[in-house]
Amino acid sequence: MSALFLSQLTLSHFRSHKRAKLELDGRPVAIHGPNGAGKTNILEAVSILSPGRGLRRASSEDMTRRPEALGWKVTADLTSLSQRHEIEAWSENGAPRQTKIDSKAAAQVALGRIGRVLWLIPAMDRLWIEGAEGRRRFLDRATLSFEPSHAEAVLAYEKAMRERNRLLKDMVRDAHWYAALERQMADAGAQIHRNRSDALLLLANAQMATETAFPSALLDLTHADPVCDTPDDAEALLASFASNRQRDMAAGRTLIGPHRADLGAIYAAKDVPAKDCSTGEQKALLISLILANARALADDFGAPPILLLDEVAAHLDANRRAALYAEITALGAQAFMTGTGPELFDELGEAAQFVHVTDENGVSTAVLA
Repeated sequence: MSALFLSQLTLSHFRSHKRAKLELDGRPVAIHGPNGAGKTNILEAVSILSPGRGLRRASSEDMTRRPEALGWKVTADLTSLSQRHEIEAWSENGAPRQTKIDSKAAAQVALGRIGRVLWLIPAMDRLWIEGAEGRRRFLDRATLSFEPSHAEAVLAYEKAMRERNRLLKDMVRDAHWYAALERQMADAGAQIHRNRSDALLLLANAQMATETAFPSALLDLTHADPVCDTPDDAEALLASFASNRQRDMAAGRTLIGPHRADLGAIYAAKDVPAKDCSTGEQKALLISLILANARALADDFGAPPILLLDEVAAHLDANRRAALYAEITALGAQAFMTGTGPELFDELGEAAQFVHVTDENGVSTAVLA
């Protein structure tokens, strides 16, 4: 199987890092240091080498180092499917992020065509017990990892829906004003549903194909308000938007569509909904899904994705940690993992590179140990 990894990563004025340069060889990367030293900032820098807003969903302005506020830049050498690419991502004075691939300006979606990045961060630990928005975002990240054009469908749908909602709030009743917008929503919405359904099937197959130390989850796609019998059919969606217009006008917003979807999960071995599981079980389910996503991508894309696992070791006992590291190593994935001390990664030994991160007077330093 081909490899996907960063061989060099450079941060300039990114968050707490004035400058950091790491020479990497494709092995997992264990990043350790005290809380607040800047470990997660390295993971965030890697995350913006993929489509979207990164693992913190931060603005370009928020990523710039203070107090200079000059802007920031992240560069990387990416080996993907036996080809080498130079990637640059940067922002000047808080301006929107710009991207170059091999010295040529590129749209963010192009990053998803040459590489895949998945992440698991502590903010996701409450995924199963909080609102549906976070679960939709989780599902869409997984879907995007299989189908980079999914982001374009989501953006097209949301743009048309915002304009439709504006008409609804203004109590515009003339159907002609809605026709083009609902057509765009129907076409994009049907594609979104198909992409999500395909991703869930790939995740299910990946879980069934391998027995691991982590529990399997039965996943399904639900809607707060049923859209129609065939939500992957653009014509059926179009008819549903039109017939629901009066109810939407009373609410002042669109009440049906893929933006109302939710991801359901059941702990398969216990037949218990994920929201009713213990905190430890919920975390284990999340790890299981990330690993399943990675295995499915290894088959679908041809190489395992880059994994970003923030503070993942702190929530696992020694046996589960060893099981996680064994899966990552067997998969051949370059996983960037953070923890407060190197002992959390003892089970990896020579199978990983170690990076020590320290902070002095608000300036982070990252050194290969």
